[in-house]
Amino acid sequence: MMRVAVTDDWQEVSRSCADWVPLQSKAEVVWFHEPFDSEDAAAAALASFDAIIPLRDRTKFSTSLLRKLPRLKLIAQTGPLALHIDLDTCTKQGIVCCASQATNANLAATPELTLGLMLAAAHHIAQGHANMKAGRWQQGIPFGEPLAGRTLGVIGLGNIGKKLVNYGKALGMKVIAWSPNLTPERAAEAGAAFVTKAQLLSEADVVSMHLVHTDRTVGTLGAADLALMKPGSLLVNTARGPLIDEIALIEALKSGRITAALDVYDREPLPADHPFRVLPNVVLTPHIGFVKRDMFAAFYQQSVENVLAVIAGDPQRVMNPDVLMRKAS
Repeated sequence: MMRVAVTDDWQEVSRSCADWVPLQSKAEVVWFHEPFDSEDAAAAALASFDAIIPLRDRTKFSTSLLRKLPRLKLIAQTGPLALHIDLDTCTKQGIVCCASQATNANLAATPELTLGLMLAAAHHIAQGHANMKAGRWQQGIPFGEPLAGRTLGVIGLGNIGKKLVNYGKALGMKVIAWSPNLTPERAAEAGAAFVTKAQLLSEADVVSMHLVHTDRTVGTLGAADLALMKPGSLLVNTARGPLIDEIALIEALKSGRITAALDVYDREPLPADHPFRVLPNVVLTPHIGFVKRDMFAAFYQQSVENVLAVIAGDPQRVMNPDVLMRKAS
């Protein structure tokens, strides 16, 4: 009987997001609710499985890890992207990789969380909440800063960035935008004014990241970029941690020049001893911008279907179709 590992289910929600019974009648399904501490730990835990259903990009399936999984024949990816999977190695090893399609839930959830983080940081909502829970009142809470009349700088004007433009304008903010491929015409269509990256960083009171995580966008904001930001400005990141140089961001926060509101990090889960956890000028959430029931239901139900299709000999939604030709030859 095929053995299937469902990994990265840190919230223990995947069982309620799909009908697993048809798959459990044909395979042994095992859930993993804790992150793997290392590649070797992942290899040891997964070595006896024929198929893996990972949650998005929480586990990186590098060439070195894949070579330690000789029994693996299928990765049923939750989501349409596979930047964390070495597809070439999968093809060479005969591992079929299948995708699941996203829903529109993320197009609303992530910009809404971004707006929430903006407001939480501007009005010190987390500190106020902590005071109230501890039996205190306003002690130690700084003045809030209304966002109306301020400038919002949006880096990346895809579907999520465009929604944030609308939210910013609804608050009475001036909205400017930049990305490596953005044009003045496309910015205007979204309701934002196109500026250079340097202009955006030096003019914006709030800078919000909404770029796709690729090799080209890693480190989009480095130390020199952060140094351009206005004193007292806010940097929000609900996209991906590696878009910003983490060491440079920590130093900028330690200096007290800027504040930050973050939902994403270079390493997830964020280590317990990470500097972000103790810095007073950063609001943190545990990458919940995409963690929504509708999205997970689509991801997991399609992943179950993908495993069943492979068992039936009719793979669906295959991301590395060359592997099927190799198997047929």
